[in-house]
Amino acid sequence: MIVFSIAAMSRWKAAAVHLTISAAIAGAVLSAMLAVWYPQPFFEAAGGSHLLFILVGVDVVLGPTITLIIFDLKKKSLRALRIDLTIIATLQLAALLYGVHVVFQARPVFIVFVKDRFELVTAAEIDPDELAKASRPEYRELPLTGPKIIGTEPPADPKERERILFASVLGHLDWQDFPELYVPYSEVAAQAAAKGMTVERARAVEPDAAVAVADYLKRTGRHEADVRLLPLRARRTWLVVLVDAKSGAVLAFLSLKSAAQ
Repeated sequence: MIVFSIAAMSRWKAAAVHLTISAAIAGAVLSAMLAVWYPQPFFEAAGGSHLLFILVGVDVVLGPTITLIIFDLKKKSLRALRIDLTIIATLQLAALLYGVHVVFQARPVFIVFVKDRFELVTAAEIDPDELAKASRPEYRELPLTGPKIIGTEPPADPKERERILFASVLGHLDWQDFPELYVPYSEVAAQAAAKGMTVERARAVEPDAAVAVADYLKRTGRHEADVRLLPLRARRTWLVVLVDAKSGAVLAFLSLKSAAQ
């Protein structure tokens, strides 16, 4: 049955079938990644558009294009053509697996409150040796189902403070890069609320953020006095973290880009 269907195809039909199958597989993989590793709005913030180009551009476009070029029953036997298609499918699968690995390594794993802001940390940014030094067992493994919201506290040991200070100066690192400083967010939530900006202040100094917050307040029915704004630095952009003005609990992550549209 498979032999007959291939033999009856033109090169354009074969490429179209290949494109349909490739797009379906890539779509399913992408949907799973978005649902598990990149909850919104972190896909765009973590450079997801670039990763999507690699995954879709290479896997979806390249395979069907090669099929269009080599599919010629007038010049090749059916057996030779099947071998060629098998090689293409194998290479395409390898490219897909590599793309998934790259996306997996770039996934956000921690949203870390550091001093007066939040930092989005990806799996690739965490040194395994530093991860092993985490003071709490739950922070010695990278999350697999989306980023965890956590806090940081300075080390009590003066030598550790000095080590981290020098690492920060020499390697452009900061507290978010040292899991030994991680603590549950509940322990620093009050600090986040105290450091947060009021909506009134945001209108004067961060108008795009104020627009994003106004839209959120309209949708949820909350009042301006009930929330505070903090910046979240990601790989390619900044987001707004909205926290409760009293408890510091994280209420929402808002994209400035979407607010401006």
